[in-house]
Amino acid sequence: MLRWLKTAADVIGGGLFLALFIVFLVQITARFGFNRPLAWTDEGAVILYVWIILWAAAVVVPEREHVVFDLVWNSVSRRTRQVMRIAGHLLVGGLALTAIPASWDYVHFMNREGTPVLGVSFMWVFLPFVLLLVALVVRAAWAIFNALRGVGLEADVHT
Repeated sequence: MLRWLKTAADVIGGGLFLALFIVFLVQITARFGFNRPLAWTDEGAVILYVWIILWAAAVVVPEREHVVFDLVWNSVSRRTRQVMRIAGHLLVGGLALTAIPASWDYVHFMNREGTPVLGVSFMWVFLPFVLLLVALVVRAAWAIFNALRGVGLEADVHT
């Protein structure tokens, strides 16, 4: 089941990236090929870019590939790494959990506004931020669970 979900997340991310690439091609062709720039391509590219970045951070890029500073991590004992991992994920997961209600209220409020050219509801533009927060909470909970079991505490795990 997890493998299927990972594949689905990768396919969605790839589809978003492909859509952005196509929008860029249309934009370049219209602007430089026909000397008639299209406003919708600029707006579409920005919306897709926001979705790609937040989607990838939420569900595509594994934790071990995020930027980390492991100089301290690699120089402390296994028990200290366990405490660091739990404390760090409690902080990140707790902040994300605290931010979800207000972020959802804002995103839901923005349903009344649309983008200037395409008329896409800003709720759909900003929705991936809420998805990112939910993913951070789930990832933090999973990481804490694994840290309590002693999983993923090896030195040099992030290199």
